[in-house]
Amino acid sequence: MKNSAIPFQTIDWKSVPRTEHKGETGTAYWQTMQFEGLRVRHVEYSKNYKADHWCEKGHIVYCLEGEVINELKDGTRSTLHPGMSYIVSDDLSSHRSITEKGVQLLIIDGDFLK
Repeated sequence: MKNSAIPFQTIDWKSVPRTEHKGETGTAYWQTMQFEGLRVRHVEYSKNYKADHWCEKGHIVYCLEGEVINELKDGTRSTLHPGMSYIVSDDLSSHRSITEKGVQLLIIDGDFLK
């Protein structure tokens, strides 16, 4: 992995453009900062959101507000509440997110999780 230098900077998430991503049900809204080999996102899932795919990507996920159910393809489920995280490397699980009331997350992924 190449070590890319990221200079000190602050992120005002209110000024980062928001993109919309439809789920099987509900909608995800992403605000994304992309660097070489690193992606940092503030993600909001609407109430009754269910991802439309099984994800194999590695992530570090931190729950800011609300709660999210993390479902693995084998049927295992866990729930994140504010102040909780999960971490997984690329290709180690098939997972998807589900919400009832909605959630706000900080999600970090990149080459270091391969």
